[in-house]
Amino acid sequence: MNPDHPQPPEAAGAPSGALSPMRHAAFRSMWIVWLVANVGMWMNDVTSAWLMTSLTDSAAMVALVQTALTLPVFLLGLPSGAIADMLDRRRYAMATQLWVGAVGTFTAAALLYGLMTPVLLLALSFANGIGLAMRWPVFAAIVPQLVPRAELPAALALNSIAMNASRIVGPLVAGAAIGALGIGAVFALNAGLSVAMVFVVYRWPSTRTVQRLPRERLLTAIRAGAQHVRQSLPMRRVLLRIFIFFFHSTALVSLLPVLARRFPGSDAGTFTFMLASLGVGAIAAGVLLPRLRRRLDTDQVLFWGGLLHALATCAAGLAPDVRWALPALLLSGMAWISVANGVTLAAQVALPDWVRARGMSIYMMAIMGSSALGAATWGHVAGWTDLRSALALSAASALLVLLASRRVRIGDGLDRDLSIAQDLQPPDDCQIADGARGPVLVIIEYQIEVDGAEAFLAVMEETRRARLSQGALSWALYADAAVPGRYIEQVRDASWLEHLRRYERMTVADMDLRQRRMGFHIGPEAPRISFCIAAPTRRRSTSPALGD
Repeated sequence: MNPDHPQPPEAAGAPSGALSPMRHAAFRSMWIVWLVANVGMWMNDVTSAWLMTSLTDSAAMVALVQTALTLPVFLLGLPSGAIADMLDRRRYAMATQLWVGAVGTFTAAALLYGLMTPVLLLALSFANGIGLAMRWPVFAAIVPQLVPRAELPAALALNSIAMNASRIVGPLVAGAAIGALGIGAVFALNAGLSVAMVFVVYRWPSTRTVQRLPRERLLTAIRAGAQHVRQSLPMRRVLLRIFIFFFHSTALVSLLPVLARRFPGSDAGTFTFMLASLGVGAIAAGVLLPRLRRRLDTDQVLFWGGLLHALATCAAGLAPDVRWALPALLLSGMAWISVANGVTLAAQVALPDWVRARGMSIYMMAIMGSSALGAATWGHVAGWTDLRSALALSAASALLVLLASRRVRIGDGLDRDLSIAQDLQPPDDCQIADGARGPVLVIIEYQIEVDGAEAFLAVMEETRRARLSQGALSWALYADAAVPGRYIEQVRDASWLEHLRRYERMTVADMDLRQRRMGFHIGPEAPRISFCIAAPTRRRSTSPALGD
């Protein structure tokens, strides 16, 4: 255990149930902040859209409010995740809350002094979206540090309950505040809640680690995060499954207002009840998930949840009356949270802590991107055909893809120990005074039994992914044409400093892979390792000998 890094509290035995994470004070305070933050988000979104309708008659400007709120997630998702991995996550979370509070305060002041315009509201909505884009990765990354791994599914389910409860509570609070105190009071209340949560976040355990190396540069951290996700087979499976699910599931959500208007005698209350049914279903499933996960593994939950959501989507689209649609929406909410919880859990477990915020930001970008693409796709399908046909086609497509992707199991490979290993250090006789010098070429020579070449190459393929996921620039393996069984591995790092970072990122699973790799070596001594640093010539060679 690393004494410089906080570890999640250990619990004896199996988790006691859906509420077991609440016995940890740090998680309780985090959950409260998450709930209040999401209530504030929905209050802000609803009020901003309503405010724009009073400032302009342009439907395009009203639609742009949602664009301004969500666009920062695409633009800043990965950079904000990189920053959350580089800094103390507790202080970073406090900064995001202060940012949202400052934007709310400025918005309320602009309304108070009569300065609000449609363009200013869009700018302030974009600024508020920046706070949301900054906040999400750090909240996603800190949860595994607050509860034992056995209670992580229940903790994520509780976070989902908070998010879905906020979808109901936020608009209700906003509507009551607007009616009683005016629009400006909603933004002022949101600002006050955000600042109040700073004091709650202050009580979280610090996540600062002892910096043995200089802090990463932002662009380098972004590259390392994206490269890790690209080389991680579990994360690639997670991103594929979440993209497929949200692409199809967003059909019902995006077309819900149209569906509500289709029912006889519908009004604004009809749409509210339909939204509430989705939220209640999600909350109910969140409570039942721990019991469900004791009977089904992750991939079974995803399959049956996806199947139920597709059937519920079709049933809601074909319902002749809202009374028939509400139960279908309830089941849809239950299925949605079951699938989302399972995939989110897989993403959390598949990421080591050093890159967790970056990985979860990419995960969030996949959700937002697939939702946006799905909404546009099924909206156009509804325009070309009709509402019932669009929902039925989305359900049929979801079922076909679900059956075709059953072999893509996200539960495989999630049992690896990704805690940081502490027993591998750089060689004492190879220290470079200028850590920025590079590139660095690491050469490792193996001698193996000729008959074991196939198994050795399979392990080296795993090694390639591991080296690149740690941040190496390139990797190559060569077989000696003159000496049977002699292989030369070459790993290139951007600098000596970036090479040292790979030692800090080594996990227990990486050490196990190293032992398997070394088990093939039959030489009288350990594999020979050479470290080469690019010579400061006037013109750098462009030879492709490194296997780029």
